[in-house]
Amino acid sequence: MQKDSKIYVAGHKGMVGSSIVRELNRQGYTNIITRTHSELDLTRQSEVENFFVQEKPEYVFLAAAKVGGIAANSSALADFMYYNMMIEMNVIHSAFSNSCRKLEFLGSSCIYPRMSPQPIKEEYLLSGYLEKTNEAYALAKISGLKYCEYLNTQYGTDYISVMPCNLYGPNDNYHPEHSHVMPALIRRFHEAKISGAKSVTCWGDGSPLREFLFVDDLAELCVFLMNNYSGNETVNAGTGREITIKGLTELVAEVVGYSGEILWDTSKPNGTPRKVLDISKAESLGWKYKTGLRDGIKLSYEDFLKHRD
Repeated sequence: MQKDSKIYVAGHKGMVGSSIVRELNRQGYTNIITRTHSELDLTRQSEVENFFVQEKPEYVFLAAAKVGGIAANSSALADFMYYNMMIEMNVIHSAFSNSCRKLEFLGSSCIYPRMSPQPIKEEYLLSGYLEKTNEAYALAKISGLKYCEYLNTQYGTDYISVMPCNLYGPNDNYHPEHSHVMPALIRRFHEAKISGAKSVTCWGDGSPLREFLFVDDLAELCVFLMNNYSGNETVNAGTGREITIKGLTELVAEVVGYSGEILWDTSKPNGTPRKVLDISKAESLGWKYKTGLRDGIKLSYEDFLKHRD
């Protein structure tokens, strides 16, 4: 990308999209296009087609998506499939129809099989059954990355896909019911601290192993890959380090300053038992994450305190 290349960031209001915009600005890119949902509904094919015809972006970061944690995913399977499929297909197809030079599709590590060998290599995609609690979201994301792959194969496009692990950081979603585990814990422990609650109850038994990447580290990788990588195989984005959900809750509570008891509701689902990505491909390209988990949680909590209202 040239510094004045026309770059469209889809989903710039979300955590990932806003971080990509910050990283592009930091690196001196000057021609960044964005649209709010009220200005452009990405689920509406005609609106997306008209936007691409009018703007003709050269590069597209597709970070727009309907996202949520276990509760949101498992209770709204149809919605997660529909909205994500519509967004992906409309944007990717319109980019192709309007000769976009390069597109980068952002997915999720939930695309991999529930019982995948660990750490998870990119080649393990579609080698087993998906986790049922987020199957609809995963199927939509798999469709998006496969559509990019098929366009590359059939038409010679240069569309790439990035699959990050669990993300957290500035501009996260702290909704009490629809958030992912990290922002949910930050909010719950903060509210428990303020109210003086003696205990906080978390879902499951705390045993699942997860990997967490600070969103600004992902954004740096996204811009790096747009400039330095082409290929059909997706690129994993993570830290290669894992922590139990129990260990995470204790760390978040410590950072937030909550000293009460942590209880576990084992009637609630755990999700996938273990999920850590093999990030050797990204590292071989010259990228490595920078932000440690404790530092990232501290930065996230500071952002929560600043914007929680």
